[in-house]
Amino acid sequence: MAQSGATLKRLAAELRLSVATVSRALAGHPMIAEDTRARVRRAAEAAGYVPNRAAKALVSGRSGFVGLVLPIRGHGREDPFLGDFVTGLGAGLARHGTDLFLSAVPEGQSELEVIRHIVDARRADGLVLARTTEDDARVAFLAGRRFPFVTHGRTFLPGIAHGWLDTDGAAAFGEAFALLHGLGHRRFALMTIAEPMTFRRHREEGLAAAIAACADPEVRLETVVTPRFDRAARAAAVDRLLGRPDRPTAIIGLFDGLALAVIEGAARAGLAVPSDLSVTGFDDVSAAAHVPPGLTTFDAAVRESATALAGMLVRAIAAPEGPPETGLVTPRLILRGSHGPASGR
Repeated sequence: MAQSGATLKRLAAELRLSVATVSRALAGHPMIAEDTRARVRRAAEAAGYVPNRAAKALVSGRSGFVGLVLPIRGHGREDPFLGDFVTGLGAGLARHGTDLFLSAVPEGQSELEVIRHIVDARRADGLVLARTTEDDARVAFLAGRRFPFVTHGRTFLPGIAHGWLDTDGAAAFGEAFALLHGLGHRRFALMTIAEPMTFRRHREEGLAAAIAACADPEVRLETVVTPRFDRAARAAAVDRLLGRPDRPTAIIGLFDGLALAVIEGAARAGLAVPSDLSVTGFDDVSAAAHVPPGLTTFDAAVRESATALAGMLVRAIAAPEGPPETGLVTPRLILRGSHGPASGR
């Protein structure tokens, strides 16, 4: 058998196969019989043969890369879930022998423009989309081009079937309401965002459904809306809300960043959490466990979801005509110190 560092030509000669057949077998080409592919893989592993990526791409028509496009604005500082998401996605793709590349959106350019360039240049075999919107132009474009992709989150686009994995935000916010209502809270506020993200809609609908099902005439809900990445507007809205004499006794943050802003605002207002004010969030970012008294929130299984999405996309690339895979993950309630009985009850 060939020694370490074997060339494709030597490997083909020892297997008594053509170079093209060996190359296609290593690329997993469906025209090569499975037993031949298995024999070639075993021989290549024994020989220490590492296929040249460029040559493999010429044979298979695939780059071996999957892309994730990251808008610069808001990510990192304002969207800490992306660290876990990228880690899980990269690990999941590595299991399938596929590499992840990250593409940032430059100033003055849209995310859709970057995606269009990736597709036209065939820089990737598929794309992962994070943070979907209700009417997501990225999804419509990729579906129209029949380019493999999966999304973390759903859309409300009619007639477009695609692979997605999402967390059940509606169930989580129903659970958060039940927890706080059971502790005697009747004056609620929801801190939410103005942007039409699908996670916003599902969580808001879950909260509204839980309140309606409760049928408690004493329950009041006030919705406070701020731009997603405007920290100053967020802090000002919290201060106005907590400065009123009829302020809520429980505030639910659409995600942890909003809930943590409420805890900071409570400190400015001289309110104690949770004896004066209960607060819950969603995502379980790292800061949630460390900001006193510890934020009650939901673990959205971001890293595990990203790893699962990697497998879904690899399968979609291999079988583009197959039915799209979808899945809904149930978030886990993390009970910490930011919730408690309503004052006076």
